[in-house]
Amino acid sequence: MDFRKVQLPREIHTGAGIIESTGSICKDLMFKGNVLVVSGPNTLKIGGEKVIESLQNEGFSVQTLVIDKASEDSVLKIQNHADNISVILGVGGGKVIDSAKLASTRKGLQFISVPTAASHDGIASPRASIRNEKGSVSLEAQAPIGVIADTEIISKAPFKFLAAGCGDIVSNYTAVLDWKLAYRLLNEYYSDSASALSLMSAKVTLEKVDAIKEGHTESAAAVVKGLISSGMAISIAGTSRPASGSEHKFSHALDLIAPKPALHGEQCGVGTIMMMYLHGGDWEFIRDALKTLKAPTTASELGMKPEYIIEALIMAHTIRKDRYTILGDRGLTREAAEELASVTGVI
Repeated sequence: MDFRKVQLPREIHTGAGIIESTGSICKDLMFKGNVLVVSGPNTLKIGGEKVIESLQNEGFSVQTLVIDKASEDSVLKIQNHADNISVILGVGGGKVIDSAKLASTRKGLQFISVPTAASHDGIASPRASIRNEKGSVSLEAQAPIGVIADTEIISKAPFKFLAAGCGDIVSNYTAVLDWKLAYRLLNEYYSDSASALSLMSAKVTLEKVDAIKEGHTESAAAVVKGLISSGMAISIAGTSRPASGSEHKFSHALDLIAPKPALHGEQCGVGTIMMMYLHGGDWEFIRDALKTLKAPTTASELGMKPEYIIEALIMAHTIRKDRYTILGDRGLTREAAEELASVTGVI
């Protein structure tokens, strides 16, 4: 028989000031004794110190580790500090959360995600994006047992992070189209329920773009909800397919080509505009929604030279060759890439 395991967060806590309840949440989850808090140089002050104080107030012995990048070295560093630990908490952005998530998986420990920004769906997904000499790779990991998303802290992060989170959610549209294409052409496994949840996350978020404003806790809550739902769709599918397709391939190619890549969600948003055009869908709707959010829709807004966009489009099909998308096996010619980027206004 074909058995599948679906791993979802057991508890999700959101709201203004919820981070101050971290200790009691961990206690309710039956954790005891020593815990490890992983944070970043800036996010330690933004949220990490509050997490540590809350844990200590509930009688936990807290070890703290600061990392500054999502790399194999960071993951190993966390693993080396995780002996005699009952749970690992990642307090920060994507780099911290992904590194701590993968380290906890390798150590066989539970993980709690405490995002200080809502920039991508890794806050609740069973995947970790880690950089190596080949760029950024998405690795299988366990889903967090809990998510503690303080909307007050997240709302105070630079607005571009929230807009990037929306870009990552928007990319679900083309990711699902790519998945359906692979299902029809290659008979690849496909999940209607995971796709439905993924698309719902994107639809609900885009319906609220006019109301997503800088500094509003309600805006932070709306984006966090979409990102968590997107991450759960990945868990249900058992693959990142419902949230990662040709637009993610484009983003990963940019990571390799551009001297200074933009935020992951920003790049995925721009990629979604172009991949939706290839699918024959309403790419203008995607572009206009991102414009409303003041998210990048052009190379210059990404801080990229036009040639980086073209080279990334040409290279994108070589990223994760096992994942079939609208780019096919041969990819785009230079002429086709230039036409695509031009007609969609990206360059």
